[in-house]
Amino acid sequence: MATPNSRTEKLLRRRYRAERRFKALCIGALTLAVAFLVFFFGDIISKGYQAFQRAQIKVEVTYSERSVELPLAALQEDVRYLVSRGFLRQIPNQVERRPALLGKTVTKWVIADIGVDQYLKGKHNQLSRQDRRIVDRLAEQGRAELAFNWKLFTAGDSTMPEMAGIRSAVVGTLYTLLVTMLVSFPIGVMTAVYLEEFASDNRFTRAIEVNINNLAAVPSILYGLLGLAVFINFFGVPRSSALAGGFTLALMTLPIIIISTRAALRAVPDSIREGAFGVGASRLQMVAHHVLPLSLPGILTGSIIGLAQAMGETAPLLIVGMMAFIPSPPDGVMDAATVLPAQIFTWASRPERAFAELTAAGIIVLLAVLLTLNAAAVLLRRRFERRW
Repeated sequence: MATPNSRTEKLLRRRYRAERRFKALCIGALTLAVAFLVFFFGDIISKGYQAFQRAQIKVEVTYSERSVELPLAALQEDVRYLVSRGFLRQIPNQVERRPALLGKTVTKWVIADIGVDQYLKGKHNQLSRQDRRIVDRLAEQGRAELAFNWKLFTAGDSTMPEMAGIRSAVVGTLYTLLVTMLVSFPIGVMTAVYLEEFASDNRFTRAIEVNINNLAAVPSILYGLLGLAVFINFFGVPRSSALAGGFTLALMTLPIIIISTRAALRAVPDSIREGAFGVGASRLQMVAHHVLPLSLPGILTGSIIGLAQAMGETAPLLIVGMMAFIPSPPDGVMDAATVLPAQIFTWASRPERAFAELTAAGIIVLLAVLLTLNAAAVLLRRRFERRW
């Protein structure tokens, strides 16, 4: 075995040093990315987990003619200003729905004012010393506590943080995604099937392919401007409706579905097509009976990822007016609606400190849904993936 000369050993040492430096840089980049993710999730969870709890106090509520006219009269004087104004506003409606309540005094847990909520969570609040002493006394008596915030999931938006929830935004998101899927999925799949299986290879189809690939990289706010001009200004679709938002997101999702569908179709071996032609199948039969069923897992995976991306978009929906204050869930796709990212954006812009908790909680819910959709796409691909 020949011994390497000094020049060769020097070159080898230099090459190994370069390799170690490159490896160290890669590990540093990976560490930085993981640290960023840990910091991001840690920061969001530390700020948002307290929003899943809400302060409540146990009080005696007196239903009378006077309390219907003046809801503050329904409560004892010492706890009168510790109860949420949202609950006090509901007293006339409660009596209207249940007239038998008139003349009765009921002991119940009610939603506390946001100042009590922040005080029990150990945060900055605007309670007076006397109110804090009352809250401490109620807590010692077991009449003031933090409970799971069901209101966050069952209520719509509100100007009072303790009464605000994501229900209307979730319903609006579901309507918007339903419209997006119904429009973009069939059009995207059929476009991809035509380009991949039926269209001839010429300048026109190549120009379409290039433009579809470029559309996938267009900033999403431009789709919002397009949706505003076409669907709202030209076709007269109601502004702020789930229909306008769904159509706009469908435009944005179409290139993703087309590209992923074409990739799934290309993954099917040509021998499958040749076999179908060999037994006398037409091109339509070959596509419908052989190629599409085999490529369906890839198509669904790409479509789910496209819908997940659309669900997280805010900019195009702001342009079509889906950032409105919507306290009640929409009854249909034509009603005014908002979506979860827009709701988070609205809460983030409000000055009250308690809305910062709700903003982080909304982000946690949105991330949970997006991660679930992506996990479903991965599981679907692994479950039905075929190797040729």
